[in-house]
Amino acid sequence: MNKKVISFKQFSFKYRSQESPSLYDINLAINQGERILITGPSGSGKSTLGRCINGLIPNTFKGEIKGTLERMGGDAGDQRIPALSKKVGTVLQDTDAQFIGLTVGEDIAFALENDAVPQVEMKKTVAQAAKQVGMELFLDQSPHDLSGGQKQRVSMAGVLVDPVSILLFDEPLANLDPASGKATMHLIDRIQKETGVTVVIIEHRVEDVLAIGIDRIVLVADGKIVADAPPDQLLCSGVLEANGVREPLYLTALKRAGIPIVPELHPESLDHMRLDGAGAALLAWTHAAVSEKEHPLGQPILNVSHVNFHYEPDRPILEDVRFSVRKGERIALVGKNGAGKSTLTKLICGLEHPDSGTIYIGGGDISTQTIKERSEHIGLVMQNPNQMISQNMIFDEVAFGMRLRGSAEEEIKRRVYESLKICGLYPYRNWPVSALSFGQKKRVTIASILVLDPDLLILDEPTAGQDYRHYTEIMRFLESLSEKGMTLIMITHDMHLMLEYTERALVMADGRLIADQPPAELLSDADIASRANLKTTSLYHLAERVGFSSPPTFVKHFIQSEQGRRSCDENAHAQLH
Repeated sequence: MNKKVISFKQFSFKYRSQESPSLYDINLAINQGERILITGPSGSGKSTLGRCINGLIPNTFKGEIKGTLERMGGDAGDQRIPALSKKVGTVLQDTDAQFIGLTVGEDIAFALENDAVPQVEMKKTVAQAAKQVGMELFLDQSPHDLSGGQKQRVSMAGVLVDPVSILLFDEPLANLDPASGKATMHLIDRIQKETGVTVVIIEHRVEDVLAIGIDRIVLVADGKIVADAPPDQLLCSGVLEANGVREPLYLTALKRAGIPIVPELHPESLDHMRLDGAGAALLAWTHAAVSEKEHPLGQPILNVSHVNFHYEPDRPILEDVRFSVRKGERIALVGKNGAGKSTLTKLICGLEHPDSGTIYIGGGDISTQTIKERSEHIGLVMQNPNQMISQNMIFDEVAFGMRLRGSAEEEIKRRVYESLKICGLYPYRNWPVSALSFGQKKRVTIASILVLDPDLLILDEPTAGQDYRHYTEIMRFLESLSEKGMTLIMITHDMHLMLEYTERALVMADGRLIADQPPAELLSDADIASRANLKTTSLYHLAERVGFSSPPTFVKHFIQSEQGRRSCDENAHAQLH
């Protein structure tokens, strides 16, 4: 009989500051050595469930508890954080918030220093933990200078210095490029196999997590567990999309071709899925006519000409970058962490100045313009919402820019409410920002820029931490803005976003622009994808598996088909209202 490490029985929890519970009647058992994926829409209660597992509830977050919760056979109410941290290791979504030491080595050693472990033993343990996650060559570096994937490895090493029974990951893929995300999942897979530790992953990106093999998917919605089943069973039920979580793209494509998804096909893994006879149905579907949505573009609005930049001598960050963007275009700016994408946006916004080269907006050289002058035309939504937020209340944060411009309060109220509704935040308009999740804070920052109505909007990871419903709402809104003439540049690691919502992909690698092409072509080019730390889409692999001679044609058809479905849905919604 498997040993239970976590047991919820008729468990409910209500935060002190809220009127209704965040978790209702939870019955869940997690066994030693299992791999569990907890997923669900934003605000569903999955993060609260994670806090119960690692002991932040009830030790840090106070509230009303009903029912029982046991960890490692003990009553949760009797367990304190110091002792629990040696049994449950947590890797946060925002790894920067988890760092304590000035160097990687110091940070990994933090728990050992608290336990007064002798230095000789401490150094040996730190070296072992660093090697276990592949960071043994970075012990003297600052953790803040590392890439997103490397930061996660350091955080993982910091919890592995103790013999933990459970590893809990909170949105481990949210801020990683596709290749780094894949590497992170394989690292989790390897560590679990080597140690037998229980792995609990809280994540929206179901397809990426499934790549390592998951025992069960626990779906949370409205504070309740609505499904708890092996992946092959749950993926056939349609319950993910019904609750705002995106299913794997290859399953969507198979359904569009009229192929029923049943457990016997083993839908959890595309590599092992039974696809006998699927090729003919997919080929017939690919040949079906799909109307392309016309998207007329205006004159060039942004031109980057031979731009070079460095922070330190002899270490170029950007080299001879040149491209132009037309009014109304939707552009994806992609590439591995540290490729120069964020630096390029700083140059466009005036936060940094190029060493050489010129940037034009609307045909005019903006080199002499101040940040304030550029902000009249350019809006920037940063990747980390905590770096943008300056007000305590949500309404005040979204209204801040308009108040700086001297807008009338009545106009501010109208446009702020409009932006909050678009971003799914209107019910929280009178809430403090501190009460929001990372994903909700992200939407606040998008609303605070949208309310200013810029000509060019640059969004750094606009969908990071968003569930499928809010992701779709935000992207459809951004799509409608571009159709009205707003230009969008989206820095993203989300290949689904790039495929479905952008027309061009600018690909950065090692400070250079190495490709400028349609997304479907890019994700069918293994060489470019490898250089930029991208990964070819599962649609491409599905086409390969069934023997298609031109996988890019299949990918393009899928994109056009989905865009057509969205357009039909929007027209139907408009007619109803």
